[in-house]
Amino acid sequence: MEEQVYLTILYNYYQKLLTDKQQIYFEEYYFNNLSLAEISDKYNVSRNAIHKQLKEVEIKLREYEKKLNLYDNYLKIKELIKNLDENLQERIERLI
Repeated sequence: MEEQVYLTILYNYYQKLLTDKQQIYFEEYYFNNLSLAEISDKYNVSRNAIHKQLKEVEIKLREYEKKLNLYDNYLKIKELIKNLDENLQERIERLI
């Protein structure tokens, strides 16, 4: 899976565990496609500070997934339910 896609999926699971500043920078970079320079200008901080925060977020997201396995468990559940009745499958997917 492409690295950027994987990180955004993990972010959807674990964003509330990050600081407000980390969430803002992550969203600006990954969702709004702003460059480090654009983010640094927008928030009046150094480009290096933005880069450091983004790297820290990436590390945290991976650590959270390693410990909690929310995304990995989601994939396992999806695999288990793929052969179930379509109606039941949809109901389970809404829960997960």
